Amino acid sequence: EPVRGACELLGLDPLYVANEGKLVVITASKDAERALACLKQHACGREAAIIGEIASMTPPQVLVRGPLGALRVLDEPTGAPLPRIC
Repeated sequence: EPVRGACELLGLDPLYVANEGKLVVITASKDAERALACLKQHACGREAAIIGEIASMTPPQVLVRGPLGALRVLDEPTGAPLPRIC
């Protein structure tokens, strides 16, 4: 929630802001629940979740479901991501 609030305040999309400490795992759908259970066994994986699925689409695209349930196309980023502020 803090990231969402800050991005809304600054007019940024959190999917295009550089971040670290995240992991995306792609696995066969039949293995997804077992992989999730393994991730959740580690302290760093307590908040692990299944966030999507891969489907055959023409043209290939990434769809994101927003907080109100609407789907939108996630465009490929152009240029460099916003820099980290340390």
